[in-house]
Amino acid sequence: MSLGFLKMNGLGNDFVVVQGVHDFQPTTEQVRAWGSRDGGVGFDQLIAISNDGGQSPLVRFWNNDGEQVGACGNGSRCVGWLLMQASGKGEAVFHTAERVLMAASAGENRVAVDMGEPGLKWNEIPLSEDMDTRNIELQIGPIDHPRLHTPGAVSMGNPHVVFFVDHEPTDAEVTGDGSLIEHHPLFPQAVNVGFAHILATDRIRLRVWERGAGLTKACGTGACAALVAAARRGLTGRKAMMTLDGGELEIDWRDDNHVIMTGPVAVEFSGTMP
Repeated sequence: MSLGFLKMNGLGNDFVVVQGVHDFQPTTEQVRAWGSRDGGVGFDQLIAISNDGGQSPLVRFWNNDGEQVGACGNGSRCVGWLLMQASGKGEAVFHTAERVLMAASAGENRVAVDMGEPGLKWNEIPLSEDMDTRNIELQIGPIDHPRLHTPGAVSMGNPHVVFFVDHEPTDAEVTGDGSLIEHHPLFPQAVNVGFAHILATDRIRLRVWERGAGLTKACGTGACAALVAAARRGLTGRKAMMTLDGGELEIDWRDDNHVIMTGPVAVEFSGTMP
């Protein structure tokens, strides 16, 4: 049986979306083969939308290395858009393994998703030991002059660590240091690594090394985590525009502790898996 899909992206962070397939359980090898940009379809994440008998659709995510993960912000906007297109309504509700998410139309091909409350306790990230997640005890480079140090840690349904830098993060920094930190022993489930340059109290330049996917054009949960980490340190307010390689996301950490992410979605093409 051929497997149909829809190729979508949010700010260039690209996805293959499979809908309505009962008991969809791809192997690690299948996901890697489909995700390959040399012979496969090519994607950052694979997304499956199905009904598990609950009141809202179940959404699952896999990184292109084959690992199933709990959350994907840009992918969640794409899911919300698809569900709203199918229902003809301006809102949609769906759930992941971690939380219930609500999406709403924010204009033509723009979607706002309530990403829920950030996890801020050390065991919610999770970290391997108890420490203040505003400034965790981690540094990269010489002890007396580290390149990176004391990042913030936030969970958005998946683990993030955010370093604040005083310059535009380079490819070499993001790929070199990001890949090094991803599997640091402090993070038992590995971690997404953000490099945030504060441009103003309402604007952040962000690049992210994504756990299991590498350097992508945008990371929605990473943008949410960076805004929360910056606001906790008083570097920004609770609402900011995030400038990523693929474009801009508006992030609002509301007073009710929910994080709202707003940005564009795009449909590229449909097809069947090779």
